[in-house]
Amino acid sequence: MGSIEMEKKYSLLKDVNFQVNVDENMKRGFSISFWVYISSFSASFPSAILNQVDSDKACNVPFLGLSVKKKLMLFPLCFLHQEAPSPGDPLSWIENRCASWKTEFPLKKWVHVGCEVSTDFVRLYINGVLVGEKPLSSTSEKGSHLNGPRIVSLSSTHEETKVNYEIQGHVYGAEVLSHASAVKEHYLKDPPLQLSIDESSALDINEDDGGVWSIVGGKASCRRNFSMDVILLNAVGQPVNKDLEVVASLLYADNETPVEKPNDAEAPLLTSYDGIEFASWDRPSKLINGRASFKLKISQLSSKCDNKLFSISFGIPGLAKYPFFKTLSHPIRCISRNRNPHAFPSMWKHQTSPMHLLNGSQSFGMDQESSDIPHNTVCEEKQSPSSKRVKLAQEKTHAAFRVGISPEQVNKNCNPPAWISNKDNSAYETSLRKIQEIHVEAEHCSSGSESNKATMSNFRSMSSCRNQVSESIVFKYCIEGPSERSLILREIAMLASEQELMDFAEQVSLYSGCFHHRHQIVMSKKLIEDGTKAWNSVSEKNERVLWENLAPEVEEQFKKISCCSTRYLSVEDLEVLRKIAGCQDLVTRENFERLWRWLYPVAFTLSQEWIKAIWDSVLPKWIEGLITKEEAEVSLQGNGRFQDPGTFVLRFPMSRSWPHPDAGNLVVTYVGCDYSIHHKLLLLDMIYSSGAKGTKVKPLKEMLLEEPELSRLGRIRRTL
Repeated sequence: MGSIEMEKKYSLLKDVNFQVNVDENMKRGFSISFWVYISSFSASFPSAILNQVDSDKACNVPFLGLSVKKKLMLFPLCFLHQEAPSPGDPLSWIENRCASWKTEFPLKKWVHVGCEVSTDFVRLYINGVLVGEKPLSSTSEKGSHLNGPRIVSLSSTHEETKVNYEIQGHVYGAEVLSHASAVKEHYLKDPPLQLSIDESSALDINEDDGGVWSIVGGKASCRRNFSMDVILLNAVGQPVNKDLEVVASLLYADNETPVEKPNDAEAPLLTSYDGIEFASWDRPSKLINGRASFKLKISQLSSKCDNKLFSISFGIPGLAKYPFFKTLSHPIRCISRNRNPHAFPSMWKHQTSPMHLLNGSQSFGMDQESSDIPHNTVCEEKQSPSSKRVKLAQEKTHAAFRVGISPEQVNKNCNPPAWISNKDNSAYETSLRKIQEIHVEAEHCSSGSESNKATMSNFRSMSSCRNQVSESIVFKYCIEGPSERSLILREIAMLASEQELMDFAEQVSLYSGCFHHRHQIVMSKKLIEDGTKAWNSVSEKNERVLWENLAPEVEEQFKKISCCSTRYLSVEDLEVLRKIAGCQDLVTRENFERLWRWLYPVAFTLSQEWIKAIWDSVLPKWIEGLITKEEAEVSLQGNGRFQDPGTFVLRFPMSRSWPHPDAGNLVVTYVGCDYSIHHKLLLLDMIYSSGAKGTKVKPLKEMLLEEPELSRLGRIRRTL
């Protein structure tokens, strides 16, 4: 189906019009059903979405509307119900006189609405589920009669009322149904479509606490590639295969106007095909199985555009007027390469002051001989390159954990892994001293390039004495994104031993300037082997399997890897995993691997002593389950208002999958003093490594509550 055929199915909200026959003697009543996408609200509420107008225009009152709190309300019908609203009556908008949805109506999201009307009730359905019902009295009981059937128009009132409001939106699949059971059938029958960005494809882009991406751009010799995938999904989350193309363009984030192309200069946004760069608007990307992949570069810099933030817009040509066929990236700050912290050796100086990891203030000690455990164990969910590099110097005291983890030990003994041996520890301390020497030399260099030469020279002298992966592969691993790293690790893990993987992890640490990748590299062999065995045991060489057959195997593997026999995955947890996999009833190998790359690091984290204790905790539940970022935020907002500052919940980041260095970590989502929600990443490695050295470690619960920003554990409300 092309764009022209698709366009015919969508209409503006202001143009929708249902014509229904109203008869006081009707037994089964009637139902209407439609999909609605509201792109913007007015500031004035309550507001009507549909008004009921009879053929004589004797009645013009709301039928479906939004309350002051933006909750959907379904009102009684004129001439049929005694409780029907009266024209000009302000009490018509009182919520207890209608069936209502208790949740605030979402913006920029398809919602299926079903309205069932009978002589003695009205019922409201959202996404095929009954969410509100209001018992009513028929007008015939009061002696009033319709004098025969009437035709009532249920339509938008934007053009006929003088109320100062406006709701912009679109409608899809509007129908009058003969019975209420058809509402759910209509919901699943032919859902509308929406274009969105696959956030997991942008894992390698640095993001600050405000959600702004930092991307290196500018001239050809400096700018860097970054990858992004766009997916076409229907409203129930299934990928849809359409013969369409998607084009990318660079906009200013504040007003969504295109970034202009300077005279005799390159296009502001470039896309790469087979190593050749094109202006993004010249090379759309074709949707294949509902997914379009882009490799992009930005030739403009924020500093040369009044320090404005950019945003990348993805849209389908020919359907640009529909907001759901366009999607925007996070705001982007495009920086030059010389602003990249990796280029400054001087950043290693003056780092001996303690640093407070939750907010960047000074409180964390870096003394190599100190065995004290830092009480502050939280950092930003997405670290900037500079914070990762500083972290290398801090982690010299915690190296035992990084090298000593062996997934093999977890699966054999169902215990947290044994820590590094004395022999390995001494060898590793030697490597650390060598790293320190490299950076001391780098501090005396006059330029970043000289620093790089010194590092490379010392690294070669270290690596020449043992059989290692080639330096070109190590370098490629450091600069590529998660998908390319996954392919590299798969090839290496096929033949490499556990020790060789550790050696490779050490090489990556030297090249990249931090130990952040070590954990994922070391677990790769067992992750791949166990995943292959799990899939083969269920698929029996079939290309697809039923989710109901795969789910028990996934749960069994989760219990095995996490070493947890007392707590199981809930129905909601399994539904989250299915969404991560991107499947419905049928699961492909690709779906399974997407799920496995996320779940394995999580299960492995839960096998560690310090995390397992809070996972097993029931009263209270410190980790409710595999909850999403949205569920955490909704739970902290309560009934339309934020919880008290300091209220927090723990979750695993949904957008972090192997081999991303943050995969399997815990995130603290909490209400800040500014009554806004913040997300911070826990530095679990420091806890493990300190315990490995024989130091008595406080329970993670106590350490969390000692954080100044955290005061009490919140409760999760599952929304699946």
